[in-house]
Amino acid sequence: QVQLVESGGGLVQAGGSLRLSCAASGRTFSSFAMAWFRQAPGKDREFLLAISQSGGSTYYKDSVKGRFTISRDNAKSTVYLQMNSPKPEDTAVYYCAADSVYSGTYPRQWRYWGQGTQVTVSS
Repeated sequence: QVQLVESGGGLVQAGGSLRLSCAASGRTFSSFAMAWFRQAPGKDREFLLAISQSGGSTYYKDSVKGRFTISRDNAKSTVYLQMNSPKPEDTAVYYCAADSVYSGTYPRQWRYWGQGTQVTVSS
C-alpha cells in the first residue's frame, strides 16, 4: 500500500513553467515505478510520463517530449513533473500513479493513485 499526494498545481501563463510534486508514504517508495497522467474536462485520463524505480528509465508521451520532464528523489519519496512552456491545452487535473513495475500507458494498469492537482494554463 502506498499513499500519494500531489501538490504544486495552480495557474500558470503559457510559456512559463511549473513543477508538480507527488509525495508518497507507506511502502518503500523506491520499490515503485511512478507515472503522471492528466484528465481534462470531458476527456479520458491520459498517460504523460513514467519513471522506473531507480530513475534509470523514463517513458514519455510524444506530445510532451521536450516540454515535460519526470524525475524522482527516492530519499524524499517524491516524484516530480517539470512543465516547461505549457500551453492552454495542457489545462487539466494532473495525477500521479504508482505500481510495482512500469505498467503501461492505460490508467487501469496502475494500482495506486493520488487525488490530483489542478493545472490551469492561461493564454
